[in-house]
Amino acid sequence: MAKKKSWSKLFLLLGLAVALGGGGFYFWKKANKVVTEYKLAPVTRGDVIQTVTANGQLNPVMNVQVGSQISGIIQKLYADFNSRVTNGQIIAQLDPSTFEANVQQAQGELASAKATLELNQLNSDRASALYRDHLLAKADYDKAVADLHQAEATVKIREASLTRAKVDLARTTIFSPIDGVVISREVDVGQTVAASMNAPVLFKIANDLAKMQIDAMIAEADVGGIEIGQDVMFTVDAFPMRTFRGKVIQVRNAPVTTQNVVTYDTVVEVNNEDLKLKPGMTATASVVIARKPDILKVPNSALRFRPPELTTSKPATNAPAATPVAAVPATNGVARNGGGGREGRSRSGGGGPGGTRGGASGKMERAGPKTVYVAEKKMVNGESVIEPKAIQIRTGIGDGASTEVLEGLNEGDEVIVGVILPESDASKPAVNPFGSGMRRF
Repeated sequence: MAKKKSWSKLFLLLGLAVALGGGGFYFWKKANKVVTEYKLAPVTRGDVIQTVTANGQLNPVMNVQVGSQISGIIQKLYADFNSRVTNGQIIAQLDPSTFEANVQQAQGELASAKATLELNQLNSDRASALYRDHLLAKADYDKAVADLHQAEATVKIREASLTRAKVDLARTTIFSPIDGVVISREVDVGQTVAASMNAPVLFKIANDLAKMQIDAMIAEADVGGIEIGQDVMFTVDAFPMRTFRGKVIQVRNAPVTTQNVVTYDTVVEVNNEDLKLKPGMTATASVVIARKPDILKVPNSALRFRPPELTTSKPATNAPAATPVAAVPATNGVARNGGGGREGRSRSGGGGPGGTRGGASGKMERAGPKTVYVAEKKMVNGESVIEPKAIQIRTGIGDGASTEVLEGLNEGDEVIVGVILPESDASKPAVNPFGSGMRRF
């Protein structure tokens, strides 16, 4: 009888151990279960503005480079940086000494040529009279006439030389060709300028800095959407918090190829009445090629999202409605985007078929349907879970952050835009169902 009782106690203890081990294993497995959490965003209504972005340089509408046609030493300067000048105003003076001497020499040579012409005229008249009286040979008469013609030609040559010398002397005085502002002064007093091959630049004068233009280089993939009259918004580094505006006034046909990239110069008219913008500033311009107010739109991250493979559905959270993330009570790591002080890491899904083209606002959307995943809520074992459901939609214009929805979604629908990743298992202690403090190494 005692032996039978001892066997009963043994079986009882074995059953209890099996029950405790099975229960501990169940709770340990449940505690270490990886649950996929999805980041959600609602389909909303709003304005979408599609733009093409390009960089360019601010330039005056009329920018004249004032040079010198002759070589010489700068004797005086009558204008400096930022000087306002008028058409015909003297702005520089070259040393005229050499050119004054050239004028005097040309005048003397002309006087000598005229004296020779006068002598040859007298000789020709005398020879003509003698030849009529048959007192002079025809050869001598012909020579006297030829000498007269040669003297006349020499006078014309000397007159041209004098005129050229006077023109060169006049060019020692440099005048402003337009009304405007001196942007740059390239020479100093005493500097020698040489005009042997190219005219040296002395000044750069802008006609009117209150009216400027941007020469924006538009890529060949985007130039098809650019038209004259389109609005342009741009910023400059000098005023990062201010947005300036302009209009497209010209799309030039000449291609510019830089490192095998073809661009086209698009001229943007800019009003600069407050003179804040300076010539040469780099502008980041956005040309508005399409604008639609109060339309249905979806975040671009929803178009790029694709569900990770072999994932489990997640329970829905009871977080406030304003939170766009459906957080779940995680058991193997905590979610940062949910309520209750949880932590976690979120990421957007990778690109795939049907995704948007690039992230720049200037890119046109590809034609054809797109695939997005909506949050479909289900009840499994009395618990609310979310399953991603693929939906085909038609899209319109995009602004780099959102894309117009033409068909396939309704306002208020929740689309999946990313996955919240749990913390790495290697960085957290293992859960011991028996409470022995065992850690995973």
